[in-house]
Amino acid sequence: MEDMEVEAAAGVIVVSESDSTTEEEGVPAQADRLRHPVHRPIRRRRRRSGLSTREELQALIRDTEELSERLRRHTADAHTHSSSRPAAVITHTSHQPSATGPRPALSSHTGSSAQSGHPLTLGPGVPPEPEGTSAGAEELRPEVESVPEPAGEAVLEPGSPAGEAVPEPGGPAGEAVLEPGSPAGAVPCHAGETVPEPGGPAGAVPCPAGQAEDRDGEGEICSICFEPWTSAGDHRLAALRCGHLFGYICISRWLSSGGNKCPQCNKPAKRGHIIFLYARRLKALDNAEEVRLKSFLELEQGLRRMEQLEVAQCRQQLQLVANENTRLRREVEELRRWKAQVSLGSSQGSSLSSSQRQDSSSAGHYVFSKALLVSQTGSSRVLSYCEPLGCLLASQPSTHATLLPGFGVKMISTATLKSSQYIPIHSKQIRGLAFSQQQDSLLLSAAFDSTIKLTSLLTNTVVQAYNTGRPVWSCCWCQDNNNYIYAGLSNGSVLVYDTRDTSTHVQELAPLRSSCPVVSLSYIPRSASSSFPCGGLIAGSLEGGCFWEHAEGTSYTPHILPLESGNCTDIQVEPESRHCLVTYRPGRTHPSLRCVLMELSRTPQTDSAHTPVCSCSPVQTFSAGSSCKLLTKNRVFRSPAGQGATLVCAGDEASNSTMVWDAGSGALLQKMPADLPVLDICPFQHNQGSFLASLTEKMLKVYKWE
Repeated sequence: MEDMEVEAAAGVIVVSESDSTTEEEGVPAQADRLRHPVHRPIRRRRRRSGLSTREELQALIRDTEELSERLRRHTADAHTHSSSRPAAVITHTSHQPSATGPRPALSSHTGSSAQSGHPLTLGPGVPPEPEGTSAGAEELRPEVESVPEPAGEAVLEPGSPAGEAVPEPGGPAGEAVLEPGSPAGAVPCHAGETVPEPGGPAGAVPCPAGQAEDRDGEGEICSICFEPWTSAGDHRLAALRCGHLFGYICISRWLSSGGNKCPQCNKPAKRGHIIFLYARRLKALDNAEEVRLKSFLELEQGLRRMEQLEVAQCRQQLQLVANENTRLRREVEELRRWKAQVSLGSSQGSSLSSSQRQDSSSAGHYVFSKALLVSQTGSSRVLSYCEPLGCLLASQPSTHATLLPGFGVKMISTATLKSSQYIPIHSKQIRGLAFSQQQDSLLLSAAFDSTIKLTSLLTNTVVQAYNTGRPVWSCCWCQDNNNYIYAGLSNGSVLVYDTRDTSTHVQELAPLRSSCPVVSLSYIPRSASSSFPCGGLIAGSLEGGCFWEHAEGTSYTPHILPLESGNCTDIQVEPESRHCLVTYRPGRTHPSLRCVLMELSRTPQTDSAHTPVCSCSPVQTFSAGSSCKLLTKNRVFRSPAGQGATLVCAGDEASNSTMVWDAGSGALLQKMPADLPVLDICPFQHNQGSFLASLTEKMLKVYKWE
């Protein structure tokens, strides 16, 4: 009789042939060893007995059925403890041997032991049957429980090495085949099969289709050897440039053996592309939905911001339209009021005939040209015109108070009537601007920061600064000698500076009366052909005015002008006609704003003992509104119509308008409305055209003479 050899190694039991003989061992003991696998090789020999081959076959079949029944009961018990892992059943499949065909083989489903969970593989352990016993085997066949083989079941052929599975003939394509050298218990997973987890509890876990790809995606095992990678050693975690993960030794051997592509995506790869990853376990979170929601949220936020911007623009446009509507309504009211005043006539022009008024109005009038925003926050105060550069300059606070605090001037081109740039000059509000007659584009400015400065508009830089020690209210140039400049201080004194001396002032003109601030300074040049030939400086304060006659060098002779005390707010000069315009604010005696045009005069010198006296006398008086809280600067200038006519222009704070009178007749020619009280007025000429600019705290309006 042939010997039987049973080997159990690493939890896998293989039944194979052996030439040696041992003592016969009972089948129950074999079943116990199958249920409790050992971890070292065990060899048992069976002695030859007097039983025939047929009897041995029957006994082996009975033993196998008994073993299968025990395993069924055991797996059923294990199933009650682990409902998620259905037990695998080892079933013996009987094949009918032929006289010349291959010997029958025992095939089994892949199962798991109750203790170790390693798969069991039954090898061919039955010797071939003699030809004479075929008929007897036919009689025993009805007694053998026959179980059909599942599609794609792995069957061990006689002589096959341990761990190798050969697909059953006639099985479907794509059956699982274990490669030689695969680790014990490694069985490929197909749809519907069960795969035990190494080291897990008894019972198998169902592996649906596509489970292998999910397990690889979890970052647990190498896709080449199906073994878990390690954090150190040869099988440590490594990756290619394409991003797929492998054990280092596996992918290294793969690329060294001629494979120049990634085993998973077939992208070109080589050994130099292998990099180590320092992670024990990798798991990628599925955040596709989160990314999609974030992109959708960003899109919605962008649309919301655009809608908010559109709403803000619409609100701004609505506010502008409302402001324009308010302004137009105010202009309509002012025009109605002016029409009523013209129809009734003013007290000063009541004696004029209608023909004279028509003659004065038919000579021309100012037409609104353009309005410009100078300062959004206000605080604009004075205005001046630079003839060489053809631009207006309006004082204003800095447009970037946080980065560049202080005050400066904004240049406005008279050709395009557009603002060009801002020039910072002083740290506090500017109270005076003046240009010299040399047309060198040198701007003189005075401010409350106790300084006067000379700024070149060619380079937009301050070229000279003088510290006055007190706030400066006004300034002007000497028209007879451009080397001298004047600064009116808050204590009533006037400082004389020589631009050739950069250290300090050369002379101080002390006040003759009170120490009120010098609110206005105007210089009259010498004119030998006129009735007032001397030149000098007219300083105006709240207490009145003083004419400082300029002799040679730095010699000045003061002359007190006969003006009303306590109400004088501004004094302006018209050099050609030798007239000055004195503005009085409302008081008890005169409840309205008055602009008095006065003619300067000088008594003739009869002998050397008597000093000539300079004085002034009123010529015409122009009345305006009943309010004057601001120190408005008014103007007297030659009419653009020519013929020696003179115009007087003043800002009316009560009606927020600019009023224009004819100095000869005293008739009110125009009343041009404004949005705020007019603070300064500047007539200028550009391209053979005459213009008039009026400045408020925020706006600049330009009118053209037609």
